[in-house]
Amino acid sequence: MTAPLRILLISGSARRDSFNTRLLDVAAARLHEAGAEPQRLDLGALALPIYDGDLEAAQGQPAGAQALVDALAAADALLIASPEYNAFPTPLLINALDWASRRPGFKAAAQGKPVAMVSASPGTLGGLRGLLVLRNFLAVNLGFLVLPSQFALGGAGKAFEAGGGLAEAARLEALDAVLAELRATATALRNPAA
Repeated sequence: MTAPLRILLISGSARRDSFNTRLLDVAAARLHEAGAEPQRLDLGALALPIYDGDLEAAQGQPAGAQALVDALAAADALLIASPEYNAFPTPLLINALDWASRRPGFKAAAQGKPVAMVSASPGTLGGLRGLLVLRNFLAVNLGFLVLPSQFALGGAGKAFEAGGGLAEAARLEALDAVLAELRATATALRNPAA
């Protein structure tokens, strides 16, 4: 019997009531229903200072950087939900990946690993501009396999039901399509001869 896909879920937001974290909650439930094994990683809990080469030289790399690399290595795929800060991904997310990329095992953990990106924002575009920058950072700079499809949830302040799900069926279908592509890609990469 094949083990379920392990999909690492990361929110680029540290806010308590983050729309992006709520979107990951919906995605985690959908992935679980589809037979995958979603695993969450809280970037804020990694306690990573702002990257500074002098700090790294003086104190070494923080343990949180290795924890992120280990989580990436254990996962078959990655799902990132990132808010948009002035049309860029969040400093929390970029800083965590900057630190992790300094670890010896990062390249092996990231190279060709499938990644799907989603975002949520009160604005009309739903964080889409930040995803464009994040796509380039993940694929070109870090070597991840970023999937073509993505999901941006605009008007996020009114998009969730009281129970946490997405209020509109069309939006849930669009999210499901991204998650299905992620599962299919991860499965194909895990079983190349199938």
